Amino acid sequence: MSDRAEQERTEQVVRPWRGGAALARYAWHRPDIVRQAAARARVLATLLPLTVGRDLSAIRALDVGCGNGGFLRQLIDWGAQPAHLAGTELQQDRLDQARARTAHGVRWHLGALDVFPDASMDLVSAHTVLSSFQDDDLRRDMAAQMWRVLRPGGWTMVFDVRYGNNARVRKVTDIELLRFWPAASRHYRTLVLAPPVARTMAPLPWLVPELLAALIPALRSHFIYMARKPDTEREDGLTGRPRQ
Repeated sequence: MSDRAEQERTEQVVRPWRGGAALARYAWHRPDIVRQAAARARVLATLLPLTVGRDLSAIRALDVGCGNGGFLRQLIDWGAQPAHLAGTELQQDRLDQARARTAHGVRWHLGALDVFPDASMDLVSAHTVLSSFQDDDLRRDMAAQMWRVLRPGGWTMVFDVRYGNNARVRKVTDIELLRFWPAASRHYRTLVLAPPVARTMAPLPWLVPELLAALIPALRSHFIYMARKPDTEREDGLTGRPRQ
């Protein structure tokens, strides 16, 4: 499938979510959405110091499929310099939103990653991007491009879904992640109470869904995976299934 064909398919997938009841389901003020954002921030606050370090002021980061720029703004809030950050998108309107909402200096690009030099980034991330690709070859190509742009010793980071619950997304398995990147070291964390359950429990006291997500890992619908690119070709990658 060509880049243009994939862009058109992506447009078809996201168009129904741009307004009305579908979009309202993800409104920022909903209790379940607030809890999702908090869960992601907690895991990131644990993993980023272990990987790219506590001081983000010098980190060069690229967010693939950056949407409205939320993750890049999170990095800026935590100390990253806008001039060291970049975001890509296949949809012009989302890129325009990201630019309007984010501090000046971030580099924005509409299209593929071929404009970014080899080994130019310390962190390359993708949030619910791989699951939007139905085609195996497109997933592999995206993973390969992310790895190419990453410097030796740098980290890829993926936030995505463990379960495919509709025709618009296809789950990303830990086996796929192991095959995508010959990593020197890895981190895998599951998080976020499955949205149907979270919406049902939204009116309950916050402790109830939090305990459910903490005590029953199978109910966590998403994951964050980080993989470090070897410093040299001779550095061995780890094997085995990432832990939850």
